[in-house]
Amino acid sequence: MRELDLAFIQSAEHRAKLDSAVAEGIPLIDLSPLNQSHGTCNSHALEVLVGQIGDACRDWGFFQVINHGIPTDLLHGIQTSAKKFFDLPLEEKRKVSRDEVNPLGYYDTEHTKNVRDWKEVFDFTVKDPTFNPASHELGYDELQELRNQWPQYPPELREICEEYAGEMEKLSYKLLELIALSLGLPAERFSDYFENDTSFVRLNHYPPCPSPELALGVGRHKDSGALTVLSQDDVGGLEVRRKDGEWTKVKPIPDSYIINVGDIIQVWSNGRYKSIEHRVKANSARERFSIPFFFNPAHHVMVKPMEELIDEQSPAKYREYNWGKFFKTRKLSDFKKLDVENIQIHHFKISN
Repeated sequence: MRELDLAFIQSAEHRAKLDSAVAEGIPLIDLSPLNQSHGTCNSHALEVLVGQIGDACRDWGFFQVINHGIPTDLLHGIQTSAKKFFDLPLEEKRKVSRDEVNPLGYYDTEHTKNVRDWKEVFDFTVKDPTFNPASHELGYDELQELRNQWPQYPPELREICEEYAGEMEKLSYKLLELIALSLGLPAERFSDYFENDTSFVRLNHYPPCPSPELALGVGRHKDSGALTVLSQDDVGGLEVRRKDGEWTKVKPIPDSYIINVGDIIQVWSNGRYKSIEHRVKANSARERFSIPFFFNPAHHVMVKPMEELIDEQSPAKYREYNWGKFFKTRKLSDFKKLDVENIQIHHFKISN
């Protein structure tokens, strides 16, 4: 695995902290084994960590990580720069607005189909340019080149965003390898799918909402990619839907990340791991900031259950689909004037 050093012994105090966090909500997992200096690998530590990841993906579809190796000053730096950008006058922010041609850049609730979402957003991709199908139509092979739009202010925004995206990608590869191992697959089973990936970062700002009972920061939804790695501030508001249908609040933990399984992992795992609904509650008193990283494969990747996870007892539950065209369709459906269905993975589910 990439840069894994597994010399790690869990103390009684550490175990108690994790047990307490699990009791309050989604599992809390310590990634210290991934960030130790190189030395003798501890196979037991890897086994424990992989087991925790597998349990969390199977039982929740969400987990929270600490000691993840992302520099604290980098996280705080991008949070500060994001606030500077969102504090700009609206006309200044709209100079880098996204549209149906380029889905990257700024948008606010006036641009979205679901006007109940109470937020404004700035999106940028890890790879610049990023390539995606020019159309959602089947058989259409022309590619569209997407380039990031950067505002003039704050001047440091581009540099810190690009550095942050690189660190998010490194962490996501490590998490992806742990998930592969938890499914009984080789650590790098999924890695090749992410060469020339379509991953992107979103800066979210949720202004105080005068009528929070009438709106959500983000309505209930599932993420269509492989993994989402989310940083949220101390305001909170993220809620995860449990298997029993009830909503659980995700308690903010300073400098931690919230990880959730996306639709692609659900399909790759042939339904062993589920992409779970989540939402963000609006806040009437305080503004909220969050930064999700959406870890997505290359546009040409055909998504289908892993062959190793299919047998007579567990036949394939999904037909394969092209990620780029799936992603393109979802993006186009964000605009009211485009008559495109908001496609979901249940459209590819096989009825047995």
